[in-house]
Amino acid sequence: MDLTQAGVARKLQIEELECLRNEAYENAQIYKEKTKVFHDHHIQKKDFQEGDEVLLYNSRLCFMTGKLRSRWEGRFKVKEIKPYGVVELFDPKSEATFKVNGHRVKKYHGYKLPKELEVFLLADAPREGEA
Repeated sequence: MDLTQAGVARKLQIEELECLRNEAYENAQIYKEKTKVFHDHHIQKKDFQEGDEVLLYNSRLCFMTGKLRSRWEGRFKVKEIKPYGVVELFDPKSEATFKVNGHRVKKYHGYKLPKELEVFLLADAPREGEA
């Protein structure tokens, strides 16, 4: 057993371990950058204009809420956009204005129903075998 050869072998092992550690660090940095790019790509931009129709998230704690009930309320109009993400909303029903955080608001993509909409009841529908 030669101590000098053992010392050299130990130094090589430590150097190899250091190289592996540096590689792992670089790979972790690359993974973080790719994850950040992916996440930022899927963030929806919230560019509101005055007069846009929006929905407001109701974050109040309700104990017996329905499982499938939506927490998005109303159809409010954006009255003014203030600095630091504050949005001033106007409620056409109660004629009131209030300020909320822009993170609690999303655009309303409603649809207009056609004026002539044909509606029939299933009880009135023809059954099989009937002509």
